[in-house]
Amino acid sequence: MPESTLHSNGVPIVFSPDLFGPLRASEGLLDDPQALCERLRTDGYLYLPGVLDRAEVLRLRGAYFSLFPDGYLADGARPEAGVFSGCVPAGLPEYGIAGHPAHTFVRSAAFQRFVDDPLLAGLAETLLGGSAWMLPRRILRHFHRGSGRASRAHVDLDYMNATSRSPRVVTMWIPVGDCPPRTGSLVYLEGSHTLEPEEYAPLRDTVDRPGDRRPISHDLELTARHLGRRWLWADFAAGDLMVHVPQIVHASLDTTTDAMRLSADIRFVRFDDVPDPRWLAPWSADDGA
Repeated sequence: MPESTLHSNGVPIVFSPDLFGPLRASEGLLDDPQALCERLRTDGYLYLPGVLDRAEVLRLRGAYFSLFPDGYLADGARPEAGVFSGCVPAGLPEYGIAGHPAHTFVRSAAFQRFVDDPLLAGLAETLLGGSAWMLPRRILRHFHRGSGRASRAHVDLDYMNATSRSPRVVTMWIPVGDCPPRTGSLVYLEGSHTLEPEEYAPLRDTVDRPGDRRPISHDLELTARHLGRRWLWADFAAGDLMVHVPQIVHASLDTTTDAMRLSADIRFVRFDDVPDPRWLAPWSADDGA
């Protein structure tokens, strides 16, 4: 990408070499469990392009967008393209609550079949070093152009620590469709899984949700410059998979393309760990977790 300006939560950030760098791909290590685990420890993430069946991912995308009422997708657009018309039909419930397609879809047989891919469970058990299971709270993130929604800089552990701060959990982020930066992709703060929480604690005073101390900041440039680290990015495509540890700082960019951003977050924990009880029920956007 040439130097330009991106946004997150409406705040601009220049796409420049001092603020952004490329994610390191690790799909070549899938047949070497020891090297794969070491890469996760070193980088805090695994970028695994093309490891999922692209056609299956796009079928899932089409199944989701086919649930929306007429007028939400652009005229003539196939559901799997997920092209926003620019207009949200009257009466569509708020994103992710009961009655919204996202709330319905995470409880559907189609979504369950998709996340039950043995590759995902096998990878989790390799990385966690033992038997693992998928937490029932699985999140579907869906942003359209102009929605004003993006994930603030945060670490997953701050959202999963009601009972235990066990590090034996891995998050898998699956772009359900092509997701380059302007479509609202995730970005990861380089090496931030090695930081102590005290190092980024001052940034929490600049967040746009003063009543919520879990986000670190909605200002990605401020975060990068304060911590002296770049945001790592990729031109994500359907079939790619990201895995990350709960201590790494990450965020998402604003969706500014007609193609909508759709992704799934799933998390695995060791069988012998006690997870946060809020993650033991299906996701709803208003569940407070």
